[in-house]
Amino acid sequence: MRHHGFRRRLLAIASHYQLGAFRRLATSYSGRIVRADPAGLSLAVEVDPPDLTTDARGYDLPRRDLICRVSKILLSSSPTSDPLLELSDYLQTLKITLSSLEVSEILKSLRSLQGPRLLSLRRRSPGVPPRLLPPTTGFSPSSQSPKIIDEMERNGVRGSISTVNILIGMVGAAEIERCLELAKKWDLRFNGYTYKCLLQAYLRYRDVEGAAKLYQVMRRKGHKLDIFAYNMLLDALAKADKIDEAYTVFRDMKRKHCEPDVYTYTILVRMAGKIGKTDEFLSYFDEMLTKGCNVNLIAYNTMIQALAKNRMVDMAISVFRKMIDVGCRPNEFTYSVILDVLAAEGQLNRLSEVMEISNKFMNKSIYAYLVKTLNKLGHVSEAHSLFCNMWNFHNVGDRDAYISMLETLCDAGKTSEAMDLLYRIHEKGIATDTAMYHIIFTALGKLKQISYVHALYEHMKQNGPPVNIFTYNILISCFGRSGLTDKALELFEEMENSECKPDVITYNSLINCLGKSGDLDEAHMRFKEMQEKGLNPDVVTYSTLIECFGKSNKVDMACRLFDDMLAAGCYPNIVTYNILLDCLEKYGRTAEAFKLYDTLRQQGLTPDSITYAVLERLESGSHVTVRVRKPSHVTGWVVSPLSNNADCHGMKG
Repeated sequence: MRHHGFRRRLLAIASHYQLGAFRRLATSYSGRIVRADPAGLSLAVEVDPPDLTTDARGYDLPRRDLICRVSKILLSSSPTSDPLLELSDYLQTLKITLSSLEVSEILKSLRSLQGPRLLSLRRRSPGVPPRLLPPTTGFSPSSQSPKIIDEMERNGVRGSISTVNILIGMVGAAEIERCLELAKKWDLRFNGYTYKCLLQAYLRYRDVEGAAKLYQVMRRKGHKLDIFAYNMLLDALAKADKIDEAYTVFRDMKRKHCEPDVYTYTILVRMAGKIGKTDEFLSYFDEMLTKGCNVNLIAYNTMIQALAKNRMVDMAISVFRKMIDVGCRPNEFTYSVILDVLAAEGQLNRLSEVMEISNKFMNKSIYAYLVKTLNKLGHVSEAHSLFCNMWNFHNVGDRDAYISMLETLCDAGKTSEAMDLLYRIHEKGIATDTAMYHIIFTALGKLKQISYVHALYEHMKQNGPPVNIFTYNILISCFGRSGLTDKALELFEEMENSECKPDVITYNSLINCLGKSGDLDEAHMRFKEMQEKGLNPDVVTYSTLIECFGKSNKVDMACRLFDDMLAAGCYPNIVTYNILLDCLEKYGRTAEAFKLYDTLRQQGLTPDSITYAVLERLESGSHVTVRVRKPSHVTGWVVSPLSNNADCHGMKG
């Protein structure tokens, strides 16, 4: 009796599940008891295998083993073979065809293994033999999907709407219309998901017009999108300045009970801010807050940017304050927008207010960014004030900010402040390097502050990094600019006795120094010396000497040097020609000047304003025997108007 009672309960449970009381689509199993414990405590049941070719509703089930095999063929073929040909041979051998559902499953598996992911897999698996990894060039779903469709049509396989949906997500822009033709050919009816896939495909290929037209079709047919697709469409319309269409989409969202989220409102705020509709973006922001949206950094930045664009400084700072109050950390973009509007409105004095508001989030990176940004905007005093705050509140400094501050102080002529900063920079855990010294040396040389140059050089030798060839080149240029030829020669000899040997730039600086001081013999001797040492004079070397000889009334020597330059294979530039043209015109050698001009044109060089000025004097016959010299903007040395070109005298270390 106990045995029969247990069996009845078992059959009742089995029939209960067969009727699908709890899982209506579950697979049904049938079986029989083949052995039972006499005590009725255990039994053995033999279960008949179910028919797995169809599901509980009678639909054909996809053959999983076949799907795996086909996917493997398509993904594991070599780059030189045709995967579809191999697939065709395989199917003909088995004498089977794929169902539309099986084709859809295969397309899904291929779509999940796009080329970039395969390439990423290869890069992350350098130890795996290539034959064990799927190929990255032999198969591409987007390029092969048209071939798959051709194969389906040849074999008479009719796809489902699911097949079309998957293909729309895979094909390129040119193949979208073919997907639509297939759906029509197979007499398929679009569902809401099909429209969504199609809309996203248009937006993916930046066809905003196509997406907008498709959306109108969806509206007429009563379909709606999910929040993700709505936001994609809104964003594309807003960026394409299709304002009216964007507002229509937003109204439809609400009408169809798709609640806008923080990204929706962010798009609308950006759009309204861009076209100056202040009341609208303010109302959108308030609505976003009222509905309890989790306002993120992007939303706050967008709102602050909209306010800044419309020069609403007070409200921008108010929103910034709210952002800080809710614990949203600002980033560099936030500060850059606020800095821009404060600078544009002449209210940089309010920067301290902004710093005070965000005090809990201030760190050395933010300080460094602000210092560099203010320097770039040309607000030196504000940058220096902020830099002092950073110095006082942070034990470890930011190297980039300190270098930026050094450059700014030097550009502003505040060399004593720059030197003081350099001397104290080690206090913030930053080691000085030669680049920092070179920034200040260059500034001091331009201002001819030679006493500071001496002091800084001594400090560098005692406490700073080792002096290198660039240091010597800058210093020789500094002394030459100030006319201190003896000091330049002294430094040159020191350099020769050190591990740093003079290069072409060193000799160019020294020759320029000697030539401008009138010591042409010494300059020419140094020119010969550099050749003896195996250093090839460049266009700057020749141009410098040609100018020096020309200004000393040694025109023949200047012309001979020009010929030597050509013979040595060093091609003159427009600056060189201008120097020699001016020299010939100055001393009345008009015929030679015109001949030189013809040579210039034959060389393919383009005359500049200086060339035409010399030609004008040549044609008018007016020869100016005395020229007023002015400082070169490149070297700062006293040279002629012709030598203020970087190609000729750009001899900074």
